[in-house]
Amino acid sequence: MTDGGDDLLDDLLAGKHRALARVITKIENRSPGYRELVSRLHEHTGDADVVGITGSPGAGKSTLVDKMAAIYRERGHTVGIIAIDPSSPFTGGAVLGDRIRMASNVGDMDVFFRSMSARGTLGGLSTATTDAVKALDAFGKDKIIIETVGAGQNEVDIVKTADTVAVLVPPSSGDDVQMLKAGILEIGDVFVVNKADLDGAARTVQELREMIHMRDASPLAGGGHHGVAVSSFGGDDEDEPEADDADDEWQPPVVETVANTGEGVEDFLETLADHRTWLETTGELDAKLRSRYAEEIRALLREDTADLIQQELDARGGIESFVDSVLAKETDPYQVADEVIEPLADCVAGDRDDS
Repeated sequence: MTDGGDDLLDDLLAGKHRALARVITKIENRSPGYRELVSRLHEHTGDADVVGITGSPGAGKSTLVDKMAAIYRERGHTVGIIAIDPSSPFTGGAVLGDRIRMASNVGDMDVFFRSMSARGTLGGLSTATTDAVKALDAFGKDKIIIETVGAGQNEVDIVKTADTVAVLVPPSSGDDVQMLKAGILEIGDVFVVNKADLDGAARTVQELREMIHMRDASPLAGGGHHGVAVSSFGGDDEDEPEADDADDEWQPPVVETVANTGEGVEDFLETLADHRTWLETTGELDAKLRSRYAEEIRALLREDTADLIQQELDARGGIESFVDSVLAKETDPYQVADEVIEPLADCVAGDRDDS
């Protein structure tokens, strides 16, 4: 490994936060040698509990993450936080990267916070974010929290990186609850009605319960979500559905919190722990890991293949020359694609035949 990569890796594994920050910077900037660095991190991963926090803007995600980190620290856990922020159209960097966050945990070296750019990827997550999670895991962080930008349907990308996904919804937010129908409803392992001290919280809880029941009743429903429970710091449990002991599927609960005061956050963390236990005892954690690695391999292959194709295009005069030929009716887009891909396909087929 070049450019002091060996020393950097050794320092990260030794628990030096400055080395962790430098590694994540190399990962985010795609600096020379970052791929080998991430490859060598891989064997040291697999111990962290990764939680995704997503939901609509204004739902209180950052405040909740702040309180989560504080309670985890009280319990003796170390915490790593990656906040996915919108990309600047000018620099590609995180436009909210310098905002004041994690107020309760300022100065605590065992809470590592990093704001990362979404880089224009759907769902606000990029390959760089996945690699940054690996760095935090290899470093030895017990809990890793990914807070997403809250882009609606495209947030489903978070399931590729997180073991447990919590979807936040503010009360009296009919539009926000309706937004869940667009796709994010399917990814939630836990649903959180935050700011539950405001009017409309009970109505929002009920709407979520109804939507989850409709989802699970659908013949298209799958993935182990059947039924729903409700956890409330001040509510009546009389009308809560009873869990079916014979059913080993996870039942997504609706939890009420007031992140500003910390009310309900302890119960929320217990719910996350329950889901982790369910993942481990049912084998779903291993299934998630296999799916995650399969998707990561596909994503890397797509990125690398796109780079190869761009190099081939550049070698043939650039995309504009092909566009000119298409406009002149000398060829068409399908023929162009075949022409550019053919030498690459032949090369791959030849290597396969020789092996």
